[in-house]
Amino acid sequence: MSPVIGIDLGTTYSCVAYLENNQAQIIPNLEGNNTTPSIVSFTSTGEQLVGTPALRQAVINPDKTIYAVKRLMGKKYNSPEIQEIQRRLAYKLAEAPNGDVLIDLEGSYITPQEISSLILRYLRKCAENYFGEPVKEAVITVPAHFNDHQRQATKDAAKIAGINVLRVINEPTAASLAYGLSTKKDGHVAVYDMGGGTFDVTILEISEGIFHVLATIGDTFLGGEDFDSRLIEWILEDFKKKEGIDLKEDKFALQRIKEAAEKAKRELSYTLETEVNLPFIATEGQLSKHLQVTITRSLLESLTKDLVDKTIPYMAQALDESKLGPEDIDEVILVGGQTKMPLIRATVKNFFGQDPADSVNPDEAVALGAAIQSGVISGEVHDIVLLLDVTPISLGIETEDDKFIKIIEKNTTIPTKKTMPFTTVEDNQRRVKIHVLQGESPKASENISLARFDLVGIEQAPAGVPQIDVTFEIDADGLVKVSAKDVATGRHQSIEIRPSAGLSTLELNKIMKRTEEAAEVEKDDEAGLL
Repeated sequence: MSPVIGIDLGTTYSCVAYLENNQAQIIPNLEGNNTTPSIVSFTSTGEQLVGTPALRQAVINPDKTIYAVKRLMGKKYNSPEIQEIQRRLAYKLAEAPNGDVLIDLEGSYITPQEISSLILRYLRKCAENYFGEPVKEAVITVPAHFNDHQRQATKDAAKIAGINVLRVINEPTAASLAYGLSTKKDGHVAVYDMGGGTFDVTILEISEGIFHVLATIGDTFLGGEDFDSRLIEWILEDFKKKEGIDLKEDKFALQRIKEAAEKAKRELSYTLETEVNLPFIATEGQLSKHLQVTITRSLLESLTKDLVDKTIPYMAQALDESKLGPEDIDEVILVGGQTKMPLIRATVKNFFGQDPADSVNPDEAVALGAAIQSGVISGEVHDIVLLLDVTPISLGIETEDDKFIKIIEKNTTIPTKKTMPFTTVEDNQRRVKIHVLQGESPKASENISLARFDLVGIEQAPAGVPQIDVTFEIDADGLVKVSAKDVATGRHQSIEIRPSAGLSTLELNKIMKRTEEAAEVEKDDEAGLL
């Protein structure tokens, strides 16, 4: 039986793990590191680099070095989040025919799913190198608050990479599995998860091997990248004040500052001050200008305190929806690299009234939990009996006057299925348009459109007489299927949510064929080197 791996596909770093003798272990990458930068670079010679080699290209090849692609997954080009992030990216974005995001590689275009698939393919290669045999199956994690489009985009990326996804699980839930298996403690656990691009809070109850998610809430556009941006902006303004030179339009200088800001931020988790020193950052006439500035922890905290404070209402809401208070939480787990920041640790401690647990590695816990879930599925892990996760966002349909009717409420345990009856609004109406949405607003127009489909051939009758049963079904991966049935005629129409965003089946098959052909060429090239 070929090994099954657990993958944490992160915004800034990714990690892969496996299960051996009931213990989850990290698989090192080809450079021997436990985590891999989630970066892909395309060189002038046509080479595709992933991870650390790609990171080294960021300064000299910023237009074709792609980072933070997770933030683009399943998103529309015209969404406010993408318009905001586009200002901060060194590479260019474009709009796909269906309104999705494309990455512009100087005139050739690639989807975020394809970039993510290259990262996944590299992680798969690391695992195959480690085991010395093919790896084809994985459990992959996603932020708890990812919507249906984002989850499907992640599965599509895995499919392109030649990976069969056994299960998609939420990152905080995965971290709780790693914690639960290592400590074997029962009780209420709060998981505060802030990585490079996303933030989630999840409240769970662990009891005799049953992990029951009570509530989850978050923001898919709040993470370490936003902290980096605050520091980058301050460094740019400081240099402009001192030297009178605006570096915002110099993409090479910007990339150097970005790398230095990220490094400084990480160092300030362990020291009170650090120095950013970038010689020859600009020229003025015949003179070279150097950027040298001391950055203190207190400065970083003043620049980013509002981002940390933004997480407090999420913690309060998660507790409220779990019907618990801070005093009911037995353990707090911090997950994601950004949670190493002392201000975040202090804020979480102040809110819950206790120090966060030190038994979990924030960089590795999610991948370890994914590996454990693979063992739960296969029956290899006996200490964890059942994982009961929830849907993070309500699902429903649009009715007249822009109303949104929820059919499955947020924090409903999955998998789940629910049916709700509707009727016609006109006499002798033969067709009903079903508009499926995801969100919490009572207005349909303010929620995320997932798909539209028609139920045709309804029996002619006065308005209000026909009964149309709409059924929502959410599987264990959090993916949605919707069906509608005319009770009188038995006519039935169903849809697996994909159409209004993401790759169509045809597009996915084309990309997979192209990827397989490229893999064969690569294999031939490698064989020729032997």
